[in-house]
Amino acid sequence: MADTPSSLHLFADVLARVHAACRTLAAQAIWPEGVDFSRVVVEPPRDPSHGDMATNAAMVLAKEAKAKPRDLAEQIAERLRADALIAKVDVAGPGFINLTLKPSAWAEALRTLLREGASYGSLSGRGKVNVEYVSANPTGPMHVGHCRGAVFGDALASLLDFAGHDVTREYYINDAGAQVDVLARSAFLRYREALGEDIGPIPEGLYPGDYLKPVGEALAKEHGDKLRTVSEAEWLPAVRSKSIAMMMDEIKGDLAALNIRHDVFFSERSLIESGNNKVAETIDFLRAKGDIYEGRLPPPKGAPVEDWEDREQLLFKATAYGDDVDRPLIKSDGSYTYFASDIAYHKNKFDRGFADMIDVWGADHGGYIKRMQAAVKAVTATKAALDVKIVQLVKLLRNGEPVKMSKRAGDFVTLREVVDEVGRDAVRFMMLYRKNDAVLDFDLAKVIEQSRDNPVFYVQYGHARGHSIFRNARAEVFPDLPETTESRIAWLLDSAMERLSDPVELDLLRQLAIYPRTVEAAAAAHEPHRIAFYLYDLASEFHALWTKGRDLPYLRFIINNDAQLTKARLAMVQGVVSVLASGLAILGVHAPDEMR
Repeated sequence: MADTPSSLHLFADVLARVHAACRTLAAQAIWPEGVDFSRVVVEPPRDPSHGDMATNAAMVLAKEAKAKPRDLAEQIAERLRADALIAKVDVAGPGFINLTLKPSAWAEALRTLLREGASYGSLSGRGKVNVEYVSANPTGPMHVGHCRGAVFGDALASLLDFAGHDVTREYYINDAGAQVDVLARSAFLRYREALGEDIGPIPEGLYPGDYLKPVGEALAKEHGDKLRTVSEAEWLPAVRSKSIAMMMDEIKGDLAALNIRHDVFFSERSLIESGNNKVAETIDFLRAKGDIYEGRLPPPKGAPVEDWEDREQLLFKATAYGDDVDRPLIKSDGSYTYFASDIAYHKNKFDRGFADMIDVWGADHGGYIKRMQAAVKAVTATKAALDVKIVQLVKLLRNGEPVKMSKRAGDFVTLREVVDEVGRDAVRFMMLYRKNDAVLDFDLAKVIEQSRDNPVFYVQYGHARGHSIFRNARAEVFPDLPETTESRIAWLLDSAMERLSDPVELDLLRQLAIYPRTVEAAAAAHEPHRIAFYLYDLASEFHALWTKGRDLPYLRFIINNDAQLTKARLAMVQGVVSVLASGLAILGVHAPDEMR
């Protein structure tokens, strides 16, 4: 069988060889045209004793081949046994094909890694995607619950960017609802306070936090006492605008503390501005399609529904697009529902060229997913897809005990307080070290421990340990070992990497070879936590090999009387360092050369 181009990453390379074997077989056996080979995958077997890789080719192609999966597997296996890269092929169970590669395959995979450097595992040409995340109401500083969605969304955007997508990071400013009027009234109270008035206890229903005092002081400086002499209808717009602007500045500062940025800050109010009412336009658009009608919703079954009213009203035919019930667009007071604005907003995204949209929402919005996906189908004629990722709650602990109160915000712990206490890296990594839809226990004491039980330390220490090995090798064996990454990689590329043949070395090389496949799978599933898990596993393999070298001198990275083997092992260490740095960069976490 002809070799597949070596520029492919190892799993992609082997998959291409499996596809080629299946296509040859299909041509010889005259399978039907249009057989879908995309369902064929190559992945690590669940049991490592079964080999290096496994493919489901026979299982998914048996129907088109009109053959029993086991019989088809034997035919595919026969062709793969002739491949120069493959040492052994076994057929297992009902038709799984297990592959064992020749040791040289792992050396070549390491060379590919070193040649590609920082781009190892990256992809290209995957299309535009809009990732909307955070979108916290601009009514106060961000709290630790917002923090998880912020980190998740930012890491997902970075992952998709690395996986070849043209990513736009977006924040939707909810500046048109009743909550910003409450904010304005709360700020107006602080304005009166700044003018010397005794305002007493903050009334029920207003925001009590001290964070609004600077807003009141800014209003007093800008307007003097003029706002006290006019009606609420006159002062409310000015106070609301100033309050939102100052709160958004604070939120952007909180995000900057986590090194989170957005390309677009989109104002909800811009959708309903006079002369440019995009919500009305969207409703007219849906009406013209026949997706809106006047009707009465039946009483909800079970728990009460927030937007149910027993009256004739304007309804969107959400059930025509997969939702459970139709949804109201206008409230009894004549104002738009939040849902109506959200439909217009997502139509706006589509009109800006985004057929691939991802929204990151808090756990309390889970019931909103079906209606929003239905709306996106309606306004885009099913040409766009919306994936909603829910981030569950964060339980903030200190040594196992709940932490609930903030000195500044009053009733919640702010994001900035957490970052200031444990550092950006710990916050970002630990917010991603659990699947987004699972509740996260975040212990302020444990995330700064220097132990294997603290994943962020363990992974960063792996990167730092690699650099310490380079420093030791420079001192003991190779005084000419370059210090810069690019020069060091060029120096290492002619290493005799085939000498990396010990089982524990091959295990580490296998782990490095899985990285591109991990990136691709994590990006396809919109699950950045897979990168965090992978990095911990890679660091574990690396630390384990280092520990074995203490007990078994022949496994040490630096062998003073064997420069060739030492150089090959340094190439492997460079592979580890490069991949750890790459994965940490996706997560937005620093990769230190030394641990202090």
